[in-house]
Amino acid sequence: MKVHGKELEDRAENALSACLSKIPFLRIKEIKRKPSQDEVRPDFLVRLTLPRGKQQDLVVEVRSNGQPRLAREAANQLLRCRDSYPGAYGVLIAPYISPKAAEICIQEDIGYVDLSGNCRLCFGQVYIEREGMPNAFAKKRDLRSLYSPKAERVVRVLLNHPKRPWKTAELAEEAQVSLGQVSNVKKLLVDREWIQTQPSGFILGEPEGLLKEWAANYSFRRNLARGLYSLKRVPEIEAHLGEVCKQRGIICALTSFSGAARLAPAVRYQTVVAYVEGTGQDVAQLLGLKEVTSGANVSLLYPYDRGVLYGAREVEGVQIVSPIQIYLDLCNFPGRGEEAAQVLLEQVIRQKW
Repeated sequence: MKVHGKELEDRAENALSACLSKIPFLRIKEIKRKPSQDEVRPDFLVRLTLPRGKQQDLVVEVRSNGQPRLAREAANQLLRCRDSYPGAYGVLIAPYISPKAAEICIQEDIGYVDLSGNCRLCFGQVYIEREGMPNAFAKKRDLRSLYSPKAERVVRVLLNHPKRPWKTAELAEEAQVSLGQVSNVKKLLVDREWIQTQPSGFILGEPEGLLKEWAANYSFRRNLARGLYSLKRVPEIEAHLGEVCKQRGIICALTSFSGAARLAPAVRYQTVVAYVEGTGQDVAQLLGLKEVTSGANVSLLYPYDRGVLYGAREVEGVQIVSPIQIYLDLCNFPGRGEEAAQVLLEQVIRQKW
């Protein structure tokens, strides 16, 4: 759901009014939209009446996006607006104010109200705060754009090389995507203030924030999965799988618990999980695996995009996907999977950051 233009302004005014109505000793005297013709002007000027005849002005900036970079821009605009309205208190309103954007507002001593139900206003004797409300606008186009298969290729490269500065053309070549795709991803990350620009290129500034947002929007089910059964024990299945695929030139890499066990063992597991790149050869038949509808102890995944295999490496004689991909896959298994993902994050992934 996206709101903009007059609809956004109307909803912003209603949200601010609802927030202020919770303060019993305060009355809204008037709300003016675009109160002046000055180059630097607020979207709203709100005049409040306080006890003992005192008056308080609010200068309000309305934005269609509450990501950190845009929140910082709005904060700077509000600070300039206050030069024309001495003593006024600045307020940012957007569909959703992210936690980092909220921190920026607090640092700049401005308030915020969002259309998802979060708010913080602190002026004079007034203090009202509400946080923890989920983003009611989370299914916006920017999330779909950032975590589409081609965009994910760019994200994987950045997370697998978190300290390396990149030029756009270099990153496009490494991720095997177009220059435009890299530019789109970069813009979305800049809005979140997760990109830092250096003379040698741009670098990922907050890899953990990106990884966790990606994990929350990642679906393991996009892969085509085959449930299979073998009489062999898990270590034997994994060794046999690696040996056969190597002999036949088949690209195969372990993931989930199978991959994590070789980097940061956390829990015992009973199912082998591996990505296999589509070939004309039937891996299940080569390994003597039986297709089953229940009780599978082998899961072969045919990836929704070849970027899944980026950063694969050999460990203990078998190929595993990158720690980033293993983390994403583990997060799709609530409970023990999330536990193993956290261990992998702490013991392996953060060490590179």
